[in-house]
Amino acid sequence: MRLAARVLAAALCLSVIGTLPAKAVGLLRDPDIEHALNTIASPILNAAGLGARVKVLVVNDQSLNAFVVDTDHIFIHAGLLARLENARQLQSVIAHEAAHISNGHIARRMTNARTARTSAGLGLALAAAAAASGAGGAAAGIAIGTQSSAQRVLFAHTRAEEASADQAGVRYMVNAGINPDGAVEVIDIFRGQEALSVSRQDPYTRTHPLSQDRFRALQGFAAAYGGQAWPDSGAADYWFARAQGKLTAFTRAPSWTLRRAKSSATDDIRLMREAVAYHRQPDVKKAVATIDKLASARPKDPYVQELRAQILLESRNFPAAANAYGVAVSLSPKDPLILGGYGRALLALDTADGNKRALAALEKARSLDPYSSGVLRDLGMAYAKAGQNGMASLVTAERYALTGRLKDAALHAKRAEGLLPRGSAPWQRAQDVLTAAKAAPK
Repeated sequence: MRLAARVLAAALCLSVIGTLPAKAVGLLRDPDIEHALNTIASPILNAAGLGARVKVLVVNDQSLNAFVVDTDHIFIHAGLLARLENARQLQSVIAHEAAHISNGHIARRMTNARTARTSAGLGLALAAAAAASGAGGAAAGIAIGTQSSAQRVLFAHTRAEEASADQAGVRYMVNAGINPDGAVEVIDIFRGQEALSVSRQDPYTRTHPLSQDRFRALQGFAAAYGGQAWPDSGAADYWFARAQGKLTAFTRAPSWTLRRAKSSATDDIRLMREAVAYHRQPDVKKAVATIDKLASARPKDPYVQELRAQILLESRNFPAAANAYGVAVSLSPKDPLILGGYGRALLALDTADGNKRALAALEKARSLDPYSSGVLRDLGMAYAKAGQNGMASLVTAERYALTGRLKDAALHAKRAEGLLPRGSAPWQRAQDVLTAAKAAPK
């Protein structure tokens, strides 16, 4: 799809959101957490026939919810990830949402959309993913309203769809060799929510209608496989504990994390949580000592090396950060978030060689994740340092477009139009942004 169409979808979605009394949240982008979630999701997605094209992303919201609004992403609220107790519970949530995709519920709602505003709303996943920062850690993305009545309609499933997704989700879990009791355990977390007033309910209850009949039916689906021996879930539980541990270390008070770090599932997760907590206090000496100890214990782990690099970068030790990101990139050369961090660290060196290498790293990151506003921000700076002012204006225009600032996008696109060779591919991209900016108000 051409950029104009994708930008326009995001911009239209934003124009709808902007009119609603919604709480502003965003995505949490971190390469370690995303790797963990997609590792956990992989057997479920394969059982559902979806494969690696579907990505699991974390929404920066502490309420308990999960949802899908397109066929390529499953969104898990940070609050739900922090509340769950083990990998099989998370896998049951992913299985349920995957069933909504596989069973055609998203496509059906798109077909049944009655107004242009509703249709634009279905671009929410694109807008969210497009506008998310690539900064790693707990970087926030663009505003998504999650508590407006319009979006509850957008996310909501019928009871028939829920029953279908429950049954299919259990089947996916069984086919993947995962104990389906996790699905019953998750539904049990939400029991009693329907008795609360709407203002006190978690969004999951309003978007995934619950009932005692549904709970009993799900118990029956899972009981049909009772007594079966399930494969060891140790690897999935490790990645679950790691994702949950890193998420809470970045989103909760450092004192909370340090009190609980000793109860971590493994020593490496404990060290990771402690390093993040010390970094956020901030206690640079303890943070660096702890992350160095972890990096020595796991020298081939790209995500540990990336966290070390992030701590060094944010502690303003730019040469060491660039070296650490270089190690992480060598271990995971196709991770756009790691590449984006590497480019940022190289730019911080502010040397001719560093700027040249930063531009190459950021261009590669952008090719792997075209809709990361953090990468676009840094790429614009790299182009400016290289004297490529037309390209700097272009990527700045695209970044503003993807974050819903269409007037600013048009301003920079117009500037790029005058600096780039007429008819060239970058010039055409500037035209795409201008077209999207003009069409959005309509």
